[in-house]
Amino acid sequence: MREYLLTLCVTAAVTYLLTGPVRKFAIVAGAMPEIRARDVHREPTPRLGGIAMFFGLCAGLLVADHLTNLNDVFVKSNEPRALLSGAALIWLVGVLDDKFEIDALIKLGAQMIAAGVMVVQGLTILWLPIPGVGTVALTQWQGTLLTVALVVITINAVNFVDGLDGLAAGMVCIAAAAFFMYAYRIWYSYGIEAAAPATLFAAILMGMCLGFLPHNMHPARIFMGDSGSMLIGLVLAAGAISVTGQVDPDRLFGGSERSTVHQMVPVYIPLLMPLTIIAIPAADLILAIVRRTWRGQSPFAADRGHLHHRLLETGHSHSRAVLIMYFWSALIAFGALAYSVNSASMWIVLGVVILSAIGLLLLLLPRFTPRAPRWAEAFVPPRYRRRKARPEAAGEAGTTGAEGAAEEAGGTAGTETAAGAVPDAAGDRTPVAAGASRVNGATAVGPRSRTAR
Repeated sequence: MREYLLTLCVTAAVTYLLTGPVRKFAIVAGAMPEIRARDVHREPTPRLGGIAMFFGLCAGLLVADHLTNLNDVFVKSNEPRALLSGAALIWLVGVLDDKFEIDALIKLGAQMIAAGVMVVQGLTILWLPIPGVGTVALTQWQGTLLTVALVVITINAVNFVDGLDGLAAGMVCIAAAAFFMYAYRIWYSYGIEAAAPATLFAAILMGMCLGFLPHNMHPARIFMGDSGSMLIGLVLAAGAISVTGQVDPDRLFGGSERSTVHQMVPVYIPLLMPLTIIAIPAADLILAIVRRTWRGQSPFAADRGHLHHRLLETGHSHSRAVLIMYFWSALIAFGALAYSVNSASMWIVLGVVILSAIGLLLLLLPRFTPRAPRWAEAFVPPRYRRRKARPEAAGEAGTTGAEGAAEEAGGTAGTETAAGAVPDAAGDRTPVAAGASRVNGATAVGPRSRTAR
C-alpha cells in the first residue's frame, strides 16, 4: 500500500506543479477559445490541462517501475506499456483538438485506433463473467470489438460530463478511488496478480485528478480540455478492461473456497463494478445521444441538455451542482463496492436507500428556500437569511412587492434589491428569478444580469 501511495503522491505532485506552466503556455499558444453558447464560464479560459495530466501519468509509471513490489507489474505484464501507448496517442489528438478544433468523426476514429493499439499489446477482454451462465470465453474478434466499444464509450462519457469547473476530474477521482479499493482487494485478499495492473492504473488516475483539481475548481483557472478528458477516460477504461477481462473468475469463485468467496464477492461484481464507476457519465452520454437523435441532430452536436446543465436550470449554484454530481457518483461507486464485500448485509442496502433519499432532497433544494434562525444568520450565506423590510418611506405596497420578488429570486441579488434599492425614473428594480432563463441560482449561464429594468 505504501508504494501505491508514493506513486499516487508523485503523480499528483507532478501534475499540480506542471499545471501552472502549462496554463501560461496555453495562453501564449492561443488555446483560449471564445465562449460558446453552451459554456457556463463567462471569461475565456485556457485549455490544454491534459498536458500536465499526461506528464503526471508518465511520472507515476516511471516511479512505479523503480519500486520493488510494483516493478513486477511491468515484468510480468505488458499492460502498462499498452496503456502508455494508447494514452500518448489519444493525448496528442486531444492537444490538437484543444488548439485547432478537430472534427468529431476524426476524434472518434482516433479513439478507436488508440483502443486498437492497446488491444494489439495485450490489454483486451478475454472472457466475461455472466450471471446465470458463468464464465464465457470470447474469440479474438469479440474481445477486440468489446474492448474498443468500452474504451470509446468511457472516453466520450467522461468528455460529455466535462462541463463544469472540477466536475469531470472530481467524478473520475471518486470512481478511481472506489475501483482502486476493489482491485486492491482482489489482488491482496485473493492473491490474484492479474489485478495488479488495474490497481496501479487506478492509483495513478487518482493522482492525476487530485493534482489537477486545485487549478480546476470553481472558478477554474485552466480547463483540462479534450487532451485531459479523453486521457482520463482512457485510463479509466483500461483499468476496467484489465480487471474485467484479464482476471479469471474461476480463481475467485471456483475450488474449495467457492462458498466462502461467493459470500464475499458475487459472481457478477467483476462485470458490474466497472459499469458503476461510469454510471453517471454513461447515463449522460446515452441521454444526449437519444435527445439529439430525436431532434434530428447529429449525436456529436453540442447542446445545453446535459445533467449538469439541468441542475443549473433547476436553480442550483455552480458549486452545489458539482457537489451533487459528486454525491451521486460516490453513492453508486462505493455502494457497489460495499455490496461486493458483503452482499448479504441489509444495512448496506438500507444505507444506500437512505443516502438516495438525501440525494433526492438535495436535488429539490431550490424548490424551497430554507431560512436559518436569527442567531445563526451570521454563519450562513445571505440567501439563507431572513429578508429585511424596506424603509417605511417606500410604502407598504412597495415593501410587499419587493419582498415577494426577493422570495422568488432566492439569491443574493434579490436580497440586495429588497433590502434597500431606491426606485428610479422607470420604477422599482425587479430582481430576476433564480429559475429564469439564462440565470441559474448564484451562477448566470448567459450574460451577467443581476437586475431587469
